[in-house]
Amino acid sequence: MRADYVGEAIHLRGLVEFSNYCRCNCLYCGLRRENKAVSRYRLQPEELVRTALFAAELGYGTVVLQSGEDLFYTGELLAQIIKEIKAKTNLAITLSVGERTEEEYALWRQAGADRYLIRHETADPALYAALHPQRTQRERVGCLQTLRALGYEVGSGFMVGLPGQSAETLASDLSLLRELDVDMVGIGPFIPSPSTPLAEESGGSFERTVNLVALLRLMLPEANIPATTAMGTLRPNGREIALAAGANVMMPNVTPTRYRPLYEIYPGKICTGEEAGECRLCIEGRIKSIGRTVGQGQGESLKYRKRNAAAGKYA
Repeated sequence: MRADYVGEAIHLRGLVEFSNYCRCNCLYCGLRRENKAVSRYRLQPEELVRTALFAAELGYGTVVLQSGEDLFYTGELLAQIIKEIKAKTNLAITLSVGERTEEEYALWRQAGADRYLIRHETADPALYAALHPQRTQRERVGCLQTLRALGYEVGSGFMVGLPGQSAETLASDLSLLRELDVDMVGIGPFIPSPSTPLAEESGGSFERTVNLVALLRLMLPEANIPATTAMGTLRPNGREIALAAGANVMMPNVTPTRYRPLYEIYPGKICTGEEAGECRLCIEGRIKSIGRTVGQGQGESLKYRKRNAAAGKYA
């Protein structure tokens, strides 16, 4: 199914984790507000732009700007960063900065942002509320609907193996993604993080996560599906297994090396010590080792391309 719909190419996204400050207090996340064990950092705007330009030099067609929910980066500041990157490169810009206002989402879209990633985390409203203090699943889904209405290429997803999750919950997750008609889907196993309320819980199943990647490809054959870093953390060849199960995207890290160990959402995260150029070469080698090719250009999803063609945007 993957080969028939999206071909053999694996699209690469240069990932910049530009701040580990977060106003949220999610029970599973190592960056949660109340975790005092975290050494906090944020890239200054000029360093963030410089890192994105380096990603373009390394040959990436897309850069993913990801952070905790850090309000230091106001709507206007992030818009200016987006404009500067767009003025100097041909990069597609994906944002992953959490829940913000409709006005901010619109401002960033006008500035040139192309895509937005915001996982719905779980389709179960009660479980969502239990894991995300003072947040609701309804608000989260509302963000996804707003982003779609603004013309973003939209990505969502969930974690596999959360405490309190059931097979029925996972079925609801799949149904919600199909209902939202997302362009990108990222899933990964829950990995318990120290200094969080869920530190002693069992982690998610690698095998179940792989099965769900395959199910997502069958349900959303035109979507972009990444082989996530968390899968590579649980198994040395975890990302290759996900690619064999239907994934077609990888996200090598281009964050300056000195910051990478500090963006610890979960422990044992891979690729925290390699330079960005080394990471690029490593990923290309892994792709070639399984008989696949590196995608060219910005790598937008087939689903998004078809939707825009139907709306006459490619006329």
